[in-house]
Amino acid sequence: MNKVSIVGAGPGSIDLMTLRALDRIKNADVIIWTDSLLPNEITELSSESCEKIKTSSLTLEEILPLLIKKAKEGKKVVRLHDGDPCLFGAISEQINGLKEAGLDVEVIPGISAYQATAASLKAELTIPDITQTIILSRASGRTKVPETQKLEKLAALNASLCLYLSARHIKKVENTLLKYYPSNTLVAIAYRVSWKDEWTKIVELKDMAQTSINKGLERTTLYIISPALNNTKNRSQLYNPSHNHLFRESKNSKNKPD
Repeated sequence: MNKVSIVGAGPGSIDLMTLRALDRIKNADVIIWTDSLLPNEITELSSESCEKIKTSSLTLEEILPLLIKKAKEGKKVVRLHDGDPCLFGAISEQINGLKEAGLDVEVIPGISAYQATAASLKAELTIPDITQTIILSRASGRTKVPETQKLEKLAALNASLCLYLSARHIKKVENTLLKYYPSNTLVAIAYRVSWKDEWTKIVELKDMAQTSINKGLERTTLYIISPALNNTKNRSQLYNPSHNHLFRESKNSKNKPD
């Protein structure tokens, strides 16, 4: 059965792609890609004979027939997405359409922007006694957020909150978050993280919207709002001498670990 590869290219930098993603790109006969969200350098890794089709101006009704046609011609087809395709990738409807056409699909994960941003900042988003939860979400806009998952409910958890696709609504987002997080909570703002023109800045929550407006951010921007960014002292139990586990007895106890 012919197969279409849905490939996560990561946040933008070539060396943040997985080996599997790189293999599919290098061996592709056709790459159908989100050119508005990925740098050209990634598709340039393919062969000279590879056909490259940009999708920034296309609808699903135009993209899906292309995927089906090229795959049924026996070509190795790569549907290239930014970041990780399972996160705001709109792949569900593509997979359904491909399966209805009798085509097999594989999905190759990629590093997401929130991971690349945390790495760039040398930050851990799960600090003991501060937060052990990371939430990946977005502000409600043209794509509505379910009532039970509205920003107010997520913010009330005081977890590490990573907001995608929210720059256009940032003033409203800030006003909502200030009801639940202290105004001096640190926020990482990351524009095109890992691209050549990457811009990142850590500000206090009360300055998040104005900083975004001053910078003119409207798209390809991620916000990480997290009490973990304020913390530098709390440590994990994992490497604590007093903590025993399956592979190490506590330095303070002769009891065998559970």
